[in-house]
Amino acid sequence: MTTRSELRKIIMTCLYQIDILKQNNLPVEVDKILAENIAIDNEFVKDIVYGVVTSEEEIDTIANKYLKDWPINRLDKAGAAILRMAIYELKYMDTPSIVVINEAIELAKKYTDEDLVKMINAVLDKFMKAEL
Repeated sequence: MTTRSELRKIIMTCLYQIDILKQNNLPVEVDKILAENIAIDNEFVKDIVYGVVTSEEEIDTIANKYLKDWPINRLDKAGAAILRMAIYELKYMDTPSIVVINEAIELAKKYTDEDLVKMINAVLDKFMKAEL
């Protein structure tokens, strides 16, 4: 059985791939990306990936509100994927905020640099306190 932490890594990977495809003006087939990254159909993964894709403009607006002088499209792709996933999960799912933030920080520690870890933590903390 796959843990939620492992599923979030898969979600981050899918969102990363989608962002790269969009940046290069290539077609994005979300179902194909999901199938390539997870062997079984998983509602948690699908809900977040599709949710981020369909709500990306709103999520980016939220992120940019709390990123100081640094819009989300300037973050590295892994960091942007982690931040988008976490904002979506905080806003639209019932996962406790402390869990979402901790999971995002743990992923950021593995896939981004220390400055971005701090940025992600600050954005999620500000968002949680202001909007939830």
